[in-house]
Amino acid sequence: MLEVVKVNTADLQAGMYVSGLDRPWLEVPFPVQGFRVDGPEDIMRLQQYCQYVFIDTVKSAHQPPAAKHAVPRSRKSVQEIFPGRRLKKYQDSTGWTDEYPRAKAAVDQLAETVGTIFDQVATGGALDVLKVRKSVDPMIDSITRNPDACIWLARMKQQDSYTYQHSVGASIWAVALGRQLGLPRADLRSLAIGGLLFDVGKLGVPADLLRATRKLSDEEFAEVRNHVNRGVDMIQSSGLMNRDVLDMVAHHHERHDGSGYPQGLAGDKIPIYARIAAIVDCYDAITSHRSYARAIPPSVAIKMLYEWRDIEFQAELIEEFIQAVGIYPAGTLVELSSGEVAVVVAEYRTRRLRPRVMVLLDAAKQPLADLKMIDMLNQTATEDGQPLDIVNSLEPEAYGIDMTAIKL
Repeated sequence: MLEVVKVNTADLQAGMYVSGLDRPWLEVPFPVQGFRVDGPEDIMRLQQYCQYVFIDTVKSAHQPPAAKHAVPRSRKSVQEIFPGRRLKKYQDSTGWTDEYPRAKAAVDQLAETVGTIFDQVATGGALDVLKVRKSVDPMIDSITRNPDACIWLARMKQQDSYTYQHSVGASIWAVALGRQLGLPRADLRSLAIGGLLFDVGKLGVPADLLRATRKLSDEEFAEVRNHVNRGVDMIQSSGLMNRDVLDMVAHHHERHDGSGYPQGLAGDKIPIYARIAAIVDCYDAITSHRSYARAIPPSVAIKMLYEWRDIEFQAELIEEFIQAVGIYPAGTLVELSSGEVAVVVAEYRTRRLRPRVMVLLDAAKQPLADLKMIDMLNQTATEDGQPLDIVNSLEPEAYGIDMTAIKL
């Protein structure tokens, strides 16, 4: 039986099998998703990039010691994190059914615009800042009214380029978190634009490096990391001087414990909007299929982010992000106590464990001829009177389900 233990890199020994890292695999020059530590050179390289890793004890020739944990500290209020800003409490002004068509139009427009802009930049053209600004407004409006529809679309959206998809997703997650924090509209716009653009520098990185599943050389890894500087240059050349957006581009790979890049900033030294960018960048990446890694379920990603609080990311912001997207975010495949398989469509922010779901498979795990919606907030039992609950979250594409083919 698989058993995984979290181990500080200071305690690594040859023979241990690394099955997971404390950051996305793209951020480190190691073979994708699992390798055996061969000797001191591997240990030194892991210590260079990671504070801790996850060891598969079954595949390891040497058993790891007990995991070490971060030291707890006092917490800050949201107002203390954003001093001087007048925060507000948003209320849903529309329901899912009314908001979905408006959200879909907004996200479709945003994706199309991002594709056009990125194609233009990739071929040597200038970044069209005005077009970027206009493209985010309908999405911000939709999330302000009710974030569930856009969150669903961020999970469902399929683009030809991961970079485009990732940019749209990161923008949506950033605005959803900003709404949860109570930030005013001007700040939501900064978050939306920053989310779209913080990886724009990757358009200047050779595609074979971004898609590589092999171990990168130090020179190749430095080239990948340099997308941060390229992105800043592109933004500044466009005439966009929004400090918050520039911070997101320049510092979205910094980490709370100082282990990030390019400057190794830690804690409050990292600009606040860059801290937000780091969270949404990581979440969207690990819940999306990439050439070097399979997507993980959103509910598992949430648990991972929670484990990384006060290590990779500021704890208060992680906790607010979880509040924003929920325990079972829209797009999560779940198994019900009835044996049916469903996908979460929308959450109730007052009762996280009883979302609205769309049932895809019957109790025998066979596709339904007609998909059905269940509002678990109101429907608490099956037709035969048994309790109806979520019993498990499933891997993306479980039972051969093609999430991108789902039509509402």
